[in-house]
Amino acid sequence: MHTTYGQFCPVALGAEMFAERWTPLILRELLAGSHRFNDLHRGVPRISRALLSQRLAGLEHIGLLERRAGPEYHLTAAGLALRPVIEALGRWGYEYAATELHAEHLDAGLLMWFLRRRLRVEHLPAGRTVLHFRFRPRSRPPAFWLVVQPPLCDLCTSDPGHDVDLFVEADLRALAEVFLGRLDARAALRDGRIDLTGPAPLRAAFPSWIGLSPFAPVA
Repeated sequence: MHTTYGQFCPVALGAEMFAERWTPLILRELLAGSHRFNDLHRGVPRISRALLSQRLAGLEHIGLLERRAGPEYHLTAAGLALRPVIEALGRWGYEYAATELHAEHLDAGLLMWFLRRRLRVEHLPAGRTVLHFRFRPRSRPPAFWLVVQPPLCDLCTSDPGHDVDLFVEADLRALAEVFLGRLDARAALRDGRIDLTGPAPLRAAFPSWIGLSPFAPVA
């Protein structure tokens, strides 16, 4: 059932459509290029699949979303017009809410999903490169693989069966802070919070290809 504030104020009317729990995160994923249900769920892993389906149907009902063959979910013009709102919320959150990461905010799977999305594949070899990630403390699942063949990058949670080119073992908090641009990757490598095993060129290039959050300050 659609809830209402019972006000004609544009703030109230906009909040009815935008501020429902999980909706801003779903919109974030759609704006970032996720269009299939499973990809959307990987970007918002703590929502149940049933509730995600319900939220997507609700966004379609109010005209922010349309379903296309595939099936795929795409924002309408009204949904795309929310991009500045999502970006402003992210910038505000980066400055005022994300200054300290707590344990409940750290999710290895979500971090890897974000890393896959932001990986600077142009700084990796032209052929296939397989990156194997493990975290301290041990995560669930315990390992992740990024299979990169520019311009594509796939995230796997089971062994894809290819030889690994670079092993990355990292403190989960440290790599999250690197992604947020709050910790320099070179500093994390120097003090052992991130350990790399593999060819020297790939190890040396790590800071150049590990992508950062779109809200991280631009150096």
